[in-house]
Amino acid sequence: MNGPEIQISFAPGLRLFVAADRRSGRTTVVTDGVSTLGHVVESLGVPLTEAGRLLVDGAPVGVAHIPAAGETVEVEGVERPQPVPGAPLRFLLDVHLGTLARRLRLLGVDAAYESEDIGDPALAALSARERRVMLSRDRGLLRRRELWAGAYVYSDRPEDQLRDVLERFAPALRPWTRCTACNGELTDADKDSVRERLEHGTEKTYDVFARCTACERVYWRGAHHARLEAIVTDALRDFGGATAR
Repeated sequence: MNGPEIQISFAPGLRLFVAADRRSGRTTVVTDGVSTLGHVVESLGVPLTEAGRLLVDGAPVGVAHIPAAGETVEVEGVERPQPVPGAPLRFLLDVHLGTLARRLRLLGVDAAYESEDIGDPALAALSARERRVMLSRDRGLLRRRELWAGAYVYSDRPEDQLRDVLERFAPALRPWTRCTACNGELTDADKDSVRERLEHGTEKTYDVFARCTACERVYWRGAHHARLEAIVTDALRDFGGATAR
């Protein structure tokens, strides 16, 4: 590039995306004079899904702003909780986030998940078609223009991933209402209606069941219930337990 010079700095939470020499504070960027500020921010490594307000000389501007010589730019992080206008809050997760998808579903959050790698273009198109927030650790995917909305998942640990998503988006929680396998809605089921799907030991031991209205998977409070209950209890304690919206 050979054009106007600007000074740019990034919020601390965004510095993992940029080169090491840009993490300590304000640095100089030479722009081409025609690219938007949004393009400049992304060219430096920050997906726009992660950028909050863009301030030029202290005043907020849009991503379409064309930087001029001598401007000072500050890139803030996203507001938390982050509003997602225009559709019910629901998510789409890529192939690497299966555990997070199951935990969101456990809490009653609408979380579609692709268990096979269908490719970034297809994921972005699905996000747009169904108006789902794309959750991914793939920065390239989050830069695709087709996305309806997206968010970077900062940790590789499912426990931290779940906390991050709940804190960032504050989804309504309705534990035990969604199928962790397919994301369908659960409904109460009496033992007689599901008896043919139960092993003999399960039939003798348990009396309370739920069934998925989509895939017909049957649920009961089995050996793993205590571990799942702990996840639910922690989420409700720390993130509210709001009613569904």
